[in-house]
Amino acid sequence: MAVSVRPANVLKYRNGDVSSEQDLVVAEEPLEIRVGYGPQDSREQVTLTVTMRTTGDDEDLAVGFLFSEGVIHAVDDILSVKYCGDLKFPEESENVIRIELSPGVRFSLEKVARNFYTNSSCGVCGKASLESLAADCQVIPQDTVSISADTLAELPDKMAQHQKLFDHTGGIHASALFSVQGKLHRLKEDVGRHNALDKLIGSLFAEQKIPCNESVLMLSGRVSFDLMQKAVRAGIPIVAAVGAPSSLALEVAREYGVTLIGFLKEGKFNIYNKAQRII
Repeated sequence: MAVSVRPANVLKYRNGDVSSEQDLVVAEEPLEIRVGYGPQDSREQVTLTVTMRTTGDDEDLAVGFLFSEGVIHAVDDILSVKYCGDLKFPEESENVIRIELSPGVRFSLEKVARNFYTNSSCGVCGKASLESLAADCQVIPQDTVSISADTLAELPDKMAQHQKLFDHTGGIHASALFSVQGKLHRLKEDVGRHNALDKLIGSLFAEQKIPCNESVLMLSGRVSFDLMQKAVRAGIPIVAAVGAPSSLALEVAREYGVTLIGFLKEGKFNIYNKAQRII
């Protein structure tokens, strides 16, 4: 079983006093995501991406990434998800995972590769343009989903109470899905903001709980374009974050009808789009 933290010997300086102690740091290792595809009698394999992630929930991460990129649309699109056991160095087996697609799934490596771009904060991400996003996402229905301002203000503290890895390391992001009544449905943590959300979405996808059209997504950091596109793909109508949204994240929120909340902390927040969902 993957260990998500590692021990580290540190020197702690506190008001002039120095002590040697053992601390914990969050685990960070590469995960190579491979895809097997094609007819049953002539399967092909390709490495889709390599991401730096916190070990654990790797199946959810890989599935969430493929769903966010529009490679898969239903659980029947997947034959299997498992670590590769035929590597040159067996100790790397838990850092390479392969998703076998059903023979009927149309997979174009060239199309998927065009959607990748490099983001200064998180490495390789997907959806290089709003045009590619439009091919896989739909506008969030303008329904009666709403959340009270008081309930919204409580979400950061509720999320923090369940951030176990953050408690131990102080160096990890979280994505949490809440009901509009403020009940925590699920939380995932990872050193990468986009990985945490992929793990969350992947676990929901595997249980056929997408679209999440009566839920609120709470993010531990800022809201960038790649996080917003993943939320739209999952059909989440309200996205809230401790930090600020980027201009392109706001553009996506406006284009797809998402209520976007920033700087949600200490009972305060900014509403950037679709304020009618906040009571």
